[in-house]
Amino acid sequence: MAHSLVRQLPGARRWVAISTALGLLGTLLTIGQMGLLAHVTDRAFQRHAGLGSLAPELAALLGVILLRAAVTGLRETAGQAGARRAKQTLRAQLVAHLQRLGPLALKDKRTGDLVSLAGEGIERIDPYVARYLPQTALVVLTPLAILVAVAARDWISAIILLATAPILPLLMALVGRYAESHIQAQWSTLARMSAYLLDTLQGLTTIKILGRGAATEENVRRISIAYKDRTLRALRHAFLSSLVLEFITAGAIAMVAVVLGTRLLDGALSFETAFFVLLLVPEFYRPLRDLGQHRHAAMEAEAPMERIAALLASPATTVAPSLPADHGRRPSSTREPIILARPLQIALTGIGYCYPGSETAALSGIDLVLAPGTRTAVVGPSGAGKSTLVGIVLRFIEPTAGAITVNGVPLAALPVEDWRAHLAYVPQRPHLFAGSVAENIALGRPGASPEEVAWAAAMAGADQFIERLPFQYETTIGERGARLSGGEAQRIAIARAFLRDAPVLILDEPTSALDPVSEAEIRTALERLSDGRTVLVVAHRLNTVATADRIAVLDRGTLVELGAHRELIEQGGLYARLAGRSREAVTI
Repeated sequence: MAHSLVRQLPGARRWVAISTALGLLGTLLTIGQMGLLAHVTDRAFQRHAGLGSLAPELAALLGVILLRAAVTGLRETAGQAGARRAKQTLRAQLVAHLQRLGPLALKDKRTGDLVSLAGEGIERIDPYVARYLPQTALVVLTPLAILVAVAARDWISAIILLATAPILPLLMALVGRYAESHIQAQWSTLARMSAYLLDTLQGLTTIKILGRGAATEENVRRISIAYKDRTLRALRHAFLSSLVLEFITAGAIAMVAVVLGTRLLDGALSFETAFFVLLLVPEFYRPLRDLGQHRHAAMEAEAPMERIAALLASPATTVAPSLPADHGRRPSSTREPIILARPLQIALTGIGYCYPGSETAALSGIDLVLAPGTRTAVVGPSGAGKSTLVGIVLRFIEPTAGAITVNGVPLAALPVEDWRAHLAYVPQRPHLFAGSVAENIALGRPGASPEEVAWAAAMAGADQFIERLPFQYETTIGERGARLSGGEAQRIAIARAFLRDAPVLILDEPTSALDPVSEAEIRTALERLSDGRTVLVVAHRLNTVATADRIAVLDRGTLVELGAHRELIEQGGLYARLAGRSREAVTI
């Protein structure tokens, strides 16, 4: 699987072919070099030729040696270029596929494991592409070329080489089977350790407050020891493989040398021919020895590559449809995006969704219209399907039943990127990146001017605390906004939405984790942001939905009630019961 994965990368495939061709050229030069060396030695020691008469052969020998060194250097350069291109392409494909999968599809995967795959896992293919893949071709081509050259001089030696050649790959395969399982276990332990370390760093506050520091240290120590043991076992088998390979190779070379020496003493073979064959015998076995040396690095690469291949093969929940015909001949990065006329009306008809592997539908038969300029709230008990519905509107996943239209246009006909250009999203826990305040606000519109960024911050009520920061808008806020409070981080997210100026606004309970003062201030900012937009609010606390134009009540994936707050209270259904049990019932 790993082999085919790298082979499918266009840039890597080209450079691997170039490296293989240069390796074969190096083999032909080696044959020429050994032929010249045997000829010069024979003339110098057997025929007692003078240095002057040997000058042309010596000059040719020197030229071949220099040319062979240059070809070897070019081969290494080509291999490294292929490895760099493969890593670049594969990392881009992995990140793009993770984006297509979306957050809902990745919710069951550990972030640390994915980070290990995209980082250390892809870095491990360096020797795999640069050396191992070309060597898999040269392990056949090089011995074949040498066998032809030897057979032209001495067919008996060629038969001996041909008879001993299959022994080495057979032993490599037998030893390699045991080593490969240990390499797989080593990578699994490394991925588990990376994931645990990331969880530890992200939950450091919780660990310290709960007094679990010593237990965490013990867990890290235990996983580290397990990784060390796995690594030592893998290295032990790699060394064993190399030892067996070297021993068998030395034995084969010795056997050929004994046969050559015996025939040379009997006069059945000339010195030049015997010396030529003896010089080429190590080169005949060298590709197999090199393959054995690179095999360990290849197995280290295959473990993460198999995981990456499996991840890339997993079906994406969001697939961008084909572009219209007038855009088909232009790169997607240069085409004009599809812009829908404002205001936008979103109509969901018969929407259903069932997660892969689940027998129960998360959503079923949802009919809902988000009218232009109105606020629609979605409420319901935990597991009712609220997050799934939002994921469908955001196109993190595609519905398995029903359809969505926007101003009468089927949403499935729009490229995903074009649709999301019409959306602004303020989640419950916004993610802030390790950059400046201005960079985080301008994330949705990178070309925004400093004045526009400041305007968006002011509209979100974030300008006051930003002005108090050490470098104001250029202050680095740390990974995940570590230097900001929850309310401040939420204001940054609202400023992003103001700057994006999208006609559709999706709010995922952005005030649920805030204190009353911050909540009131952010509510005011959200009221300004919602003005004139089509708004969808996911409510986990009912005091955020009383002012909504309509409230959609979900239960077990179905729409059970729809209406204004007062109407639903009077009906005495699920919404009224939720409101009655809610601590905030008096405020709605």
